[in-house]
Amino acid sequence: MAIRRTTTRTTTSRSGRTTTTTRAEVASDRGVFMISVAAELADMHPQTLRMYEARGLIEPKRSPKGTRLYSHADVERLRRIQEMTMELGMNLAGVERVLELEQQLEGMQRKVAGLEKRATELKAEVERLEELRRELRAEIVPYVQGGQLVRRADLKRIELRVTKGQ
Repeated sequence: MAIRRTTTRTTTSRSGRTTTTTRAEVASDRGVFMISVAAELADMHPQTLRMYEARGLIEPKRSPKGTRLYSHADVERLRRIQEMTMELGMNLAGVERVLELEQQLEGMQRKVAGLEKRATELKAEVERLEELRRELRAEIVPYVQGGQLVRRADLKRIELRVTKGQ
């Protein structure tokens, strides 16, 4: 969805003038900035953005006419790349590797969260089955050959032999 929220505010000044302000919040992954604006926001030259795109570090959206459109998330990524290269002294190959590893880490974190959720579900199921087993065990009436009922107190003295294939 492109627009997340729209808010409208009406104010009246002392002079009696009424002003209506409408504010729309745009999704962070929607391409809204042309290359010159994105470059200025990220504090870099537009040619640098083109180079980053050629290296696959950034993938801006395209308008129907092919114009690059950068999102808020793209600008944040560009700032991050700029920080790694300028402040941390990384080359672009290092930046690429860091971004790849971060993407893998996010994928693994999602996978671990899914496995933890599944483990919790399975633990609950095991507990449910254990409770069911206890209930069924309490309802079982022991007997010996010939159909005689056995008192619970005498159960420990009875040895049951089970053989296969009879």
